Amino acid sequence: MVLPGFWMDIGQPRDYITGLRLYLDSLRKKSSPKLATGHHIVGNVLVDESAKIGEGCLIGPDVAIGPGCVVESGVRLSRCTVMRGVRIKKHACISSSIIGWHSTVGQWARVENMTILGEDVHVCDEIYSNGGVVLPHKEIKSSILKPEIVM
Repeated sequence: MVLPGFWMDIGQPRDYITGLRLYLDSLRKKSSPKLATGHHIVGNVLVDESAKIGEGCLIGPDVAIGPGCVVESGVRLSRCTVMRGVRIKKHACISSSIIGWHSTVGQWARVENMTILGEDVHVCDEIYSNGGVVLPHKEIKSSILKPEIVM
């Protein structure tokens, strides 16, 4: 039996981000109404209807924002997944990363290069994360300058 669609192993964060891109592209090709539109959207973006997006944000390409998220004004998101209940404060920038459930990214924080935040992680204001993997229930008070695991 041939199944429609596609399958890929998304066991690694980089593969998950690639899988998200492919899935969102498949939605675009089907002209799916699930994809977000608007002056602040670039490329393929999926935003849950319960998420709140502030003024002056630029979102996309290849972004998924889950239920109950709050994205404050001036935020930049690209190639990332923002899971349920996340709060991203003013002027934060997130790219090529996965933000876990009920986490917070502080204002003017920069999260990039395959940073993975577990559930209930709090990144303080003006922090930089370059590829950090942060286990659940942590508070990040100093920058992560090179890829490392925070336990």
